[in-house]
Order: sequence, then C-alpha cells, then structure tokens
Amino acid sequence: MAKIGFIGLGNMGGPMAGNLVKAGHSVKGFDLVPASVKAAEAAGVTAVASIAEAARDVDVVITMLPAGEHVRQVYTGEDGVLAVATKGTLAIDSSTIDVGSARTVHEAAAKAGVDMLDAPVSGGVAGASAGTLTFMVGGSDAAFARGKPIFEGMGRNIVHAGGPGNGQVAKVCNNMILGITMIGISEAFTLGEKLGLDAQKLFDISSKASGSCWAMLNHLPVPGIIEASAANRDYKPGFAAAMMLKDLKLSQEAAVQADAATPLGAQAAALYAQFVDAGHGGLDYSAIIKMLQGR
Repeated sequence: MAKIGFIGLGNMGGPMAGNLVKAGHSVKGFDLVPASVKAAEAAGVTAVASIAEAARDVDVVITMLPAGEHVRQVYTGEDGVLAVATKGTLAIDSSTIDVGSARTVHEAAAKAGVDMLDAPVSGGVAGASAGTLTFMVGGSDAAFARGKPIFEGMGRNIVHAGGPGNGQVAKVCNNMILGITMIGISEAFTLGEKLGLDAQKLFDISSKASGSCWAMLNHLPVPGIIEASAANRDYKPGFAAAMMLKDLKLSQEAAVQADAATPLGAQAAALYAQFVDAGHGGLDYSAIIKMLQGR
C-alpha cells in the first residue's frame, strides 16, 4: 500500500481521498477550506497544514483543483509539490484544466525527477463517492503502470489516453460531446412537446432508434421518465451547468490553439454561458432545457 498526499479535498477530492483510505492506503491531505478538511478527517484522512507537508515523504501526490492557474501554482510555486517531493515520486493531477497548463506542469515535473500523470475524471460527485469514476490519463507508459493501482482505489474505468496532456484532451473532447448532445436532446423534446408528442412516447422511440445516446438514457432533461435524472429533483446538480460551461470554454481554448473548427462546440459554449449568466449555474447541466423552452 502507498503513502499518499492529497491536495484539494472538496466535493470531488474529499470522497476520492476517503476511498483511497478504504483501499488500504495511508493518506494525508490538505485543503484551504476547514469544512472540507474536517469531512476528509472523518473518512480517515490525516490532515496536514500545508501543500509542502502533504507532498513531503510520500510515494504519490494527488491534486484535485479548480483551474490551471491553481495547478501551476501548487506544483511549481515556492514550497510547492515539485520543490519538496522526493525524486521518483508519482504526481497525479485529476483536475480538469487547460491542455497547455497540463503539459507545462508535466515538463516541470520531468525536470524535477517526478513522474507525472494528468488524469481528469468523469462521473461527478456520485462517482467520486461510490468509487466508480472514469479516469482519462495522460503520461508515459511507465508512469501509467505505477498509477493504475492507485486509480483502482477511486474508479472503475482507467484509460491511458497517451502522452502528457492527453488526459485533458480526452476530457474536454468528451464533455464537448456531452454539452452539444444535451442541447440537441433538449431541443428535440421541446419540439416534440410543442407538436403534441408525449415525452414518454418520444423517449420510448428515440431511446431504441438512431437518436439514442448516453445523455438521453442517463440524464434525460424531462422529469418522470429516467429515475436518476436531475429533472426529477428540480435539477439539483449531479454535474452543474457552471462546470459544463467551464469545460466547454476549455474545449474552445484548445480548438483555437489547435486551429480546429468546432462550430457546434462554440455554439454550445455560448448557450451555456447565456444560461449561467442568467443565474442558473448551480443547476444541473440538463436544466438548459428550461431556457430553450422559454422558462
């Protein structure tokens, strides 16, 4: 079992750290929010007072942070992870950040003699709590082999996406698909309703026809059909609209850098920005149907 330092014990990081404790690892953790630290302690994580203390004398450092600027600072700042970590330490960043920041930190880690993996996740808070996350992992084959047993304590599906930064590439591409798809589903069910087609009938047909997709089967934005759908809980988020907007913005930054045409991704980002700017960022991403319906 490994000695692990975990930095970022929020809604996602806290349950992930707790699952590593359940898997038999020794975990010490740091977060700026006292309530998050307290919750992690209740799950068996040993609280420490700084980033440096979390990263010192461990086999693995894991980070789960809000954005690229935070990841860069935590790893490369004074008394950051790379300043104190022992050579040969494995660093895993499970934040969802821009590809450029991920690759910058990979380069800095290599110079410091630290093996690095970028490993954003899919599955949301429910998946983090249940230990069923999907990890999209970028980094060397050797680092991935080292990290796989650690990932298995937190998730069910662990996919090596390729070299440094490719985990982030996979994440933004996947969530661009999800955002575009949810808008398409919302438009179709809104059109069907306005033309007099019962939503259950449309679901029964489309879910077994060419329109079927993961978002429809799991996150249908119409209440009363899919039990687990946020639509049945007044759109209390499993995956908040504000987080979808963040990921769509990352996809568009990446598209500009790669000179790739993503017109539907750009339109999805614009629609989610309109929805979030209207004050609905705390609702589930499927709640965008309300805006499309004029509600």
